[in-house]
Amino acid sequence: MRVRNVLNTFTEFEMDETEMGEQEFEDFKSKYLDLYDRHKGDPKEKVSIINDIDFELELIHRDEINVSYILNLLSTLKNSSVDEHEKQKKKIIEIISGQSDLRSKRELIEKFIDENLPHIEDSDNIPEEFEKFWDKERSEFIDRLVDEEKLDKGKLEKVIGDYMFTEKIPIRDKLIDMLNYRPTLGERKPISERLKNKIVDFVQTYITGVAV
Repeated sequence: MRVRNVLNTFTEFEMDETEMGEQEFEDFKSKYLDLYDRHKGDPKEKVSIINDIDFELELIHRDEINVSYILNLLSTLKNSSVDEHEKQKKKIIEIISGQSDLRSKRELIEKFIDENLPHIEDSDNIPEEFEKFWDKERSEFIDRLVDEEKLDKGKLEKVIGDYMFTEKIPIRDKLIDMLNYRPTLGERKPISERLKNKIVDFVQTYITGVAV
């Protein structure tokens, strides 16, 4: 994972050109997460060599799934027979579930599979339709957030952009400044905390991990 994170910074890098295929890599990584969930932080766990492993989950958080690989799986799903459809769908969901960054995206990808994929006649059009879908869902989330929290959309988009660039959580004053009204002093802390969480969730779900 560490080596792949470095290699992924080069546009010419292709996982298929290595001795470990994409599916094998995902299988190992999914098992890595399973081992962590099963053994770390369990006081009842007997002494095991597993306890000596330094689980570096930050590697998984930085490891972005290959979008082309997901789209290829969607293409396979589209062209699969009725009998194979559920099996292929389950495979895609398992891969997504094995990615820390992608678990929050599972619901959206399932929505695309269930609502959009059946209406795409040519599998070659899947990448374009997937991008349209993702952009639409992302835009609708922003619009809902603006309406629900009574925000200035331009200021919200700037705060999100600054957060993505600096990777620093927006400060309270910046969050409160997005509001189209003046909250009381007692309201400021809970409002800013709620806005911070929604912005972080938005970036993790709609942007981080899947660059469309």
